[in-house]
Amino acid sequence: MKVVDLSLSTGAPSTPWQTLRHISTLSALCTAALVYFSTRQPALDSTPVNAQHVLTRCAAVQAAAGPSADFFARNASDRFEPGTPPTLVLNVTLFTGENNGSEVRKADLLLENGLVKSIGELFRVREEYETTELQVVDMHGAWVTPGLVDLNSHIGVLSTPILDGAADDDSHYGPILPWLRSIDAFNTHDDAFALAIAGGVTSALILPGSTNAIGGQGFMIKLRATRERSPTSMAVELPHQLSASSAHSSHVPWRHMKQACGEPLRRHGTRMDTMWALRAAYEQAREVRRAQDAFCGAAQAGSWQGLGEYPESLQWEALVDVLRGNVKVGVTSDCSEAVDLDAIARLSNEFEFHVASLQGAADAWLVPGLLKRMWGGPPAMSLFATNHRHSRQTYWGSEFAPRVLADNNITVVLSTSHPTLPARDLIREARQAHYHGLNASLALAAVTAFPAEAAGLAHRLGVLRERADADLVVWSAHPLQQGAVPMQVWIDGIAQLAGGDKWPEEGKRMTEGKRSSKDGRLSQHSRQRAPRPPTWDAERERAVRHGGVPPLDGRRVTGRVVFSNVRRVWEGGDDIGTADFYVDNEEAGNKSEEMEEKLKTVVVEGGRITCVGEEDEDCDDARSAGEYVDLKGGEIAPGMVAFGSPLGMGEIASEASTQNGLPWDPMQRNPPKVLGDPAGLQRAVDGLVCDTRDALLAYRSGVTYATTVPSASFLDMDLSPVIQGLSVTFRTGCHSVMERGTIVREVTALHVAIGREPPLLQGESPLPHGPRARRTSVSQQIALLRRLLQGWESEDTETGKWFKRAAEGAIPLIIHVESADIMATLLILKAEIENRIGSAMRVVFAGASEAPLLARDLVRARVGVILTPARPVPNLWEGRRILPGPPLTNETSVGVLLQQGVTVGLGVSETWAMRNVRFEVAQVLHETRGLEDKDAVKLVTTNLANMLGIQQSSNADVVAYRGGGLLELESKVVGVLSAERGFVDLFEA
Repeated sequence: MKVVDLSLSTGAPSTPWQTLRHISTLSALCTAALVYFSTRQPALDSTPVNAQHVLTRCAAVQAAAGPSADFFARNASDRFEPGTPPTLVLNVTLFTGENNGSEVRKADLLLENGLVKSIGELFRVREEYETTELQVVDMHGAWVTPGLVDLNSHIGVLSTPILDGAADDDSHYGPILPWLRSIDAFNTHDDAFALAIAGGVTSALILPGSTNAIGGQGFMIKLRATRERSPTSMAVELPHQLSASSAHSSHVPWRHMKQACGEPLRRHGTRMDTMWALRAAYEQAREVRRAQDAFCGAAQAGSWQGLGEYPESLQWEALVDVLRGNVKVGVTSDCSEAVDLDAIARLSNEFEFHVASLQGAADAWLVPGLLKRMWGGPPAMSLFATNHRHSRQTYWGSEFAPRVLADNNITVVLSTSHPTLPARDLIREARQAHYHGLNASLALAAVTAFPAEAAGLAHRLGVLRERADADLVVWSAHPLQQGAVPMQVWIDGIAQLAGGDKWPEEGKRMTEGKRSSKDGRLSQHSRQRAPRPPTWDAERERAVRHGGVPPLDGRRVTGRVVFSNVRRVWEGGDDIGTADFYVDNEEAGNKSEEMEEKLKTVVVEGGRITCVGEEDEDCDDARSAGEYVDLKGGEIAPGMVAFGSPLGMGEIASEASTQNGLPWDPMQRNPPKVLGDPAGLQRAVDGLVCDTRDALLAYRSGVTYATTVPSASFLDMDLSPVIQGLSVTFRTGCHSVMERGTIVREVTALHVAIGREPPLLQGESPLPHGPRARRTSVSQQIALLRRLLQGWESEDTETGKWFKRAAEGAIPLIIHVESADIMATLLILKAEIENRIGSAMRVVFAGASEAPLLARDLVRARVGVILTPARPVPNLWEGRRILPGPPLTNETSVGVLLQQGVTVGLGVSETWAMRNVRFEVAQVLHETRGLEDKDAVKLVTTNLANMLGIQQSSNADVVAYRGGGLLELESKVVGVLSAERGFVDLFEA
C-alpha cells in the first residue's frame, strides 16, 4: 500500500476544516491497512526481490539517532582538510566543558586530522614529528575554551549586509512547513561569519524564521570557509535525507526542527489557531508513522503477500522522525509566555515527543515546574541575558532567569538569535548572565557544552576531549572578563585568525603582566581569573515574588548619607558627567587585597557631596546621624548619558499602542494643515513617558540622563522620515514629567536622517500609517536639507524656526547617517551653508559606521561623531565598511577617530540595552590601544553632553558603585546622588 499524499500543495495552506478532512481520510486508509495486514495469511513465494532493501530501510527508520558506538575510536574527522598541519598548543588553562562545565586543567593540546588527538603534558610530542610538519605555539597559560556554539542563529539565512535578495529566514506559505530546510537558503557570503569567529563562535544552529508554527529544519554549521565553499560542506553531520552515501550506515545523525508560537504567528490566526495547526500536523505525522510501523511489522514477520510499497510522505517525513525521537525540536523565543509554554507542554505530552530546547522563553524562569512536566523531561532553556521587553510576550523576562533556572536544575543555554544580537557577542551574553548570578562554569558551559548537548552534538562540539572536533579558542584573558577577545581560533584544527603567529608573545604579555592599575582596572594577572560579580540574592527573590515585574523605585533620602570604604570619587563640573578626578587613589586595584592606601569616607547632604576624607575624623558630618552605606572599595562616578534609542518614548517596542508613534514624513505626504507647519516638526518632550521599566533599569545601572528623538521604536528607525524632530534630555529615574529635575533640556537638538532605501520593507506596516512608503532618494533628502538650512521656510513655522537656529549654530544638528560617501556630501553642504550665512554650525553624525574613513575631514569640519553601536556591525550595505577591532584589526573606530582629534560619543540603539552602557564602554576601553578609563568614561558623559549642548552646573548626578568601579563587572550600583533634586536614591534591596 502506498499512502496517498493528502497534505498541502505548494500553494496556500489548508483551512482547519480541510486539514481535519485530510486527517480523517488518512486515518481510514491506515486503519484499513492495519486490518488487512493483521488478517491476511502469508502466501508461498510472496517474498519480493527487494525484500532485503525493504528490511534494511525499516531497520534504518527504527534506529535511534546518535553517534556510533565506535565514534571515539576515529582517527580523523569527516571534515578534515587534507594538507592541514598538526598543531601543538602548549601551556594553556583549559576549560574543557565537561562535568557540567566544572573541569579546568593546565594542559597542552595536540590537534591533528581535524581532531583533538591528545590532551595532557605533551611537550615531548614535537620529537615525533618532522620540524617542518608540526606547528608549535606556547600560550603561556592563556585560557582555552571549546569553540562557542550558538544554538539559535539566522546567520547565513538573514545575512549581512541585509539585502532583500538575501533575506530567506521566513516563508509566507505557512503556518506548517516542516519540509523546508534552512540549508537551502544558506548564503556563504555573509559578512557576519568573520565577525562571529572573531567572537570565538565556531558553530551555529541555523534556523528558519519565527513567523510559522513549524518553520522548517535547521542545520548545525561550522563558520569557517571550506575549500568547496558550499553550504553542504559547512554542515556538521548532515541527516541521511541529505547525504545518500550514509543512508544505511549504523550512525543516525540528529535532525533539527524549528517550531514557534505566540505573537509573530498572528498573520495565520490566534494562539488557538496555531495550536490547532500544530496538532493537526502532528496527527498527520502520527498516522504516517502508524502506517510505516504496520508495514515494517508485516515485512519483518515475513508477511509479504500484497504488502505493496513502503508508505511514505515527503512532506511529513521530518515530523514522523520527530515522533520517532530522532529530531531535536527547538521551540523558539516566540513561545515566551506561560500560556504558550503550557500549550507546548501539552502538545509534547499528547504526541509524546521531547522538546530539546526552548529558545528565549521569557516566562520560563517563572514556571520551572511546568517545564519539568514536558514529555521526556525539561528542555534546555536557550535565553538572552538582558534582552527583554521588546514585545508583550517578553515583558516578563529577567536578567535573573539563568540563575533561577539553574537553581531548579534546568539546563541554561545562551544564544544570540543573530542578527537580533550580533553572533560576535555570544560571549558577552555569558558575561551578563554571570554578572547577574550564574556561576562561571555554568556561564561558560551555556555557550559551549550545553548548546552542543541540546543539539545532540556534544560528542564532537562544545567540549574539549580526545577525539572531539578540533574547535577551540585561546583568549586574551578569562573569557568572562570585560574586553577578553580571542587570540586565536581553530576550527577543525585550522587556524582562523590572520596574524595568529604574533599571539603567543602577546599572550605571554597578557597573562604574565602584573602592572599596577592606576586607573582602577584589574591588573593583567588578575584578569586571568573569573570576575567576582556582586550579590543579587535579594533582587532575584523579589523578582520571582513579583512575577517578573518587581518595583524598581529607589529609596529617596533627603538627609545625610555617609559612604564608607570609597576607592575613588569623580567630581561633577560645568556639564553633565565631567570626568575630572576629585580624589584618586592612584595605586589602588579593584579588590581590598590589592589596595595600598586607605579608602575614603564621603559625606552627602541633600544629594550633594559635602566632604571627602581618609578618616571619619576628617569629616565632622561622618560621625553625625544618617544613613551609612559601605561601598566595599567601590567608587562614586559621573552619571552616564543615554543616546540612540527611543528611551522614554514608550514601553514596549513592538506594541504601537505603547509608543509615541512615527512623525509625519513630508517627503511622502503633507501634514494636516491645522498644524500650520510644512514638516509637522515634533518635540519629543511632548510625548515623553516616565517610569518605564527600561528607563528605570538604565537608571539603576548608572545611566542617569537620556537624550531621545520622537520616534516610535527602534524597530521603526529605518522607516523614520528625513526630519525626525526635536530631541529632549531627561532624567531616566523620573516618575512624572512635572517632577522637579525631570526635564534637563526641553529641546536638545534637531535630528534628521539621511540614508538609502532600507531593506525588508515589503508588505504592510504594523503601525497605523498604512502601507510602508519607500524612502526618497539620497539626493532628494539632501536637497530638502539644503533648502531648509538656507532659510527658505518662514520662521513663523516650527520647521523654519528650528532649521534657522541649526544653520546659525544655536542648536546642534544631529544627522543620523552611516555611509562615508553621504557624510562627505554633508560636509560639503555644511561648508556651503556656513559660507552663505557666516555661521558655525554644530553638526554631529550619529550611527556613523563608516566615519573612520573620514576622520581627518571630520576634524577640519568640526563635526563630532556618536557611534551607534559602539562596535559597528555591517547590517546595512551603506554601513558595511567598518573597523571591527581586535582580533580582526588592531585599531577600533573609537581609537582612529580619537587619534585624529574627533569628538566621539557612544550610543545604544535599543531601549533594553541602555542598562549595559557601562559594559559597552568597558569593552571599547580594553579593545582600544592607548585609551585610558578617564577618556573612556567621557565617551558617555562629557563628550556626549558637549556635542548635545547639555550645559549644567556642578549639580550633575553622580552614581555610587559598590565593590568596584563604573567599568568593572564586579561592581553594582547602589545609589544615585542628585544635588539638583536634593536627595540620594538608594537601591539596596
